[in-house]
Amino acid sequence: MKFVDEAFITVRSGDGGRGCTSFRRERFVAKGGPDGGDGGDGGNVILRADPGRRTLYDYRRQKLHRAENGKPGQGRQKHGRNGRDCILPMPPGTIVSNADTDEIIIDLTQAGKDYVIARGGMGGRGNKRFATSTNRAPRYSQPGTPG
Repeated sequence: MKFVDEAFITVRSGDGGRGCTSFRRERFVAKGGPDGGDGGDGGNVILRADPGRRTLYDYRRQKLHRAENGKPGQGRQKHGRNGRDCILPMPPGTIVSNADTDEIIIDLTQAGKDYVIARGGMGGRGNKRFATSTNRAPRYSQPGTPG
């Protein structure tokens, strides 16, 4: 087994899913209201101090680590699924820093503790959320925010 004590990686959090623009259409319901669901939140990139790890060898081969994007909303007020988090186990005592500015971001000292290093984007709202007493049938929804 090789011992590696330095690795350069790139992390990317997930984007939020877009909201849905949809209207209720059923038999005997002439003008159903809006029923668009919200989009799901994007996944976070989490660093975990794992006492079972001794080296950063796994991170020399895979440079990019991404969390999953949130799924878009659907009709019938169905909300999109949230994106899965990307959990990166690292040995305790690892110092995480920005490669461009050499600024220390975090020092992984406590074993088993999680640190969110990149937060995922929020999901957009569907047209059901924009319905008011004066605007009963909004024809717009919100896009998700980037991670």
